[in-house]
Amino acid sequence: MRILDYDGFRLWRPEAVPEKLVESVRKIVSDVKARGDAALLEYTEGFDGVKISAKEIVVDPQELRVAYDSLPEEIRRSVSNSAERIRMFQARQVPESFTIETAPGLSVSVRFMPIRSAGAYIPGGRAAYLSTVLMTVLPAKVAGVSRCAISTPPKGGGRVPDAILAAAYATGADSVYRVGGPQAIAAMAYGTESVERVEKIVGPGNIYVTVAKMLVSWDVAVDMPAGPSELVVYADVEDSRICEWLAADLLAQAEHDPRAKVILITPRAEVASKVEGFVERGVGEFGKEEILNESLSNACIVLVKNRQEAIRLINEIAPEHLELICEDADVMLNQIENAGAIFLGEYSPVAIGDYTAGTNHVLPTMGWAKRASPLSVRDFLKANEIVKCTKDGLLSVGADGKVLADAERMPYHAKSIILRTGEL
Repeated sequence: MRILDYDGFRLWRPEAVPEKLVESVRKIVSDVKARGDAALLEYTEGFDGVKISAKEIVVDPQELRVAYDSLPEEIRRSVSNSAERIRMFQARQVPESFTIETAPGLSVSVRFMPIRSAGAYIPGGRAAYLSTVLMTVLPAKVAGVSRCAISTPPKGGGRVPDAILAAAYATGADSVYRVGGPQAIAAMAYGTESVERVEKIVGPGNIYVTVAKMLVSWDVAVDMPAGPSELVVYADVEDSRICEWLAADLLAQAEHDPRAKVILITPRAEVASKVEGFVERGVGEFGKEEILNESLSNACIVLVKNRQEAIRLINEIAPEHLELICEDADVMLNQIENAGAIFLGEYSPVAIGDYTAGTNHVLPTMGWAKRASPLSVRDFLKANEIVKCTKDGLLSVGADGKVLADAERMPYHAKSIILRTGEL
């Protein structure tokens, strides 16, 4: 890991998406929109190397229960425990509808209601991300979404990993599709003979999936762009044992993706040296040298003069994950504005947030924590604003409405008020 000072650090962001890639995804989206299942089958064979029939696009619901029952008891128990924590945390975030009187005889209300349907994209690739099923489907179900589907790339022989199917059963997902990549996003956005259209698409994916989500966002709601995993650790400690823990945290995020970005920020040179040493020794521990060496080529350690430099740096980076490892982490927290998920103290590793704390691991990346939030129940709710006005209420506010309508030269707006109240 490179060791830099505050002035030597340069904020890293992925380069702009090549127009050629955007156009290739645009063609896939248009093709699926036009040809439906036929296009899905062709792209699944072409990109995933898997040949399936149209009737196999939708996974038989009985397979979900079989997969769940076949899970080892230990995994089934952990899935259940984690799901309960997620439900608990999401339920606490449901906003309350309310009514207030803004003038005598005039009441206004806001009412929150679930969207009708949602689709969750579950990545394939290096692992069977059963935890992402929990993180995407459960907030939708807590919100009251009546139909929630997941789509995931099939493995050899058209197989969907049992872990994914089991998690789908545990969360109450209504449909599972054997489709991945941008073609899955297009199918959920526009519908095909086998795939039902949804109102919103959520979940992480590679750059092709992310571009597809952006392209369909004129026609269906999406959550946020998803980039490579990010972790910033701020550490002001003396204990060598904790330095080893922090190295493990950095490696845990680095193992996600060759483009992952992990950064240690510390005011202590000895912490920088110790953590770097533990990282170097840990790379070969579990046979993941290739991906770790590539992702660690993006990593760095930043030596700061003081905490204020660290805070400025953190707020500028706006990381997906942030660990604050210092004596008064709760105090430092009050000065952090931009981060997707924040983990306080040495006993709060990001890994528990990835799996089982109850918080979500679908988080803003690439600086989006400056303007976006973790996926939550709120992403699956919409609000109606309601106005109820009596004649006296209209008389009390109508004059203001007429004046503003006249100022904007909107005579029919003014007339719609005057017809009810007479001249004001």
